[in-house]
Amino acid sequence: MSAVSSVYKLVVVGPGGVGKSAITIQFIQSYFVTDYDPTIEDSYTKQCLIDDRVAKLDILDTAGQEEFSAMREQYMRSGEGFLLVFSLNDRGSFEEIYKFHKSVLRVKDRDVFPILIVGNKSDLPNRQVSQADIENMAKQLKTPYIECSAKHRINIDEAFFELVRLVRRFQAIERSAAEKAEAEEDKKKKKSKCVLL
Repeated sequence: MSAVSSVYKLVVVGPGGVGKSAITIQFIQSYFVTDYDPTIEDSYTKQCLIDDRVAKLDILDTAGQEEFSAMREQYMRSGEGFLLVFSLNDRGSFEEIYKFHKSVLRVKDRDVFPILIVGNKSDLPNRQVSQADIENMAKQLKTPYIECSAKHRINIDEAFFELVRLVRRFQAIERSAAEKAEAEEDKKKKKSKCVLL
């Protein structure tokens, strides 16, 4: 196992009141925040061992409120992976995930990017989003999905670990594409040299 840790810039986004901070603080401090205090922007770091590799997670917990949408673009630019959080007992927050997903891809200028959809508050009884709806969204957005409960610490670590795995896979694909392009470029240069000789 390598001792050198890779740093992953992860961003937690989603509408206000869905439990983004509760998920983040539960992950970082193993503690459930009971009072709702709207976040403007908080950042946390945590070192973890994910699949036998050390990873330093740089986590940005962001504001869900609409008035902070200008800041949102700024942190979307720096993020390498995104948790898109909605609440399973709030249909509106689920619908908003499409908007957040679209924003990430637009800011990143990509068709795909490391994103994990997170349905929070799985412990609550008054569920308003069906499993079929979620599966349909995940398929439509080509994005994996996980359900969790910040209150009972269900799937909290798994959500962040899975996102890191998505980032690692994405970066490996990007690297190999860049290396391929470089090799092609070298080949062209060598060919043109031959012609000049």
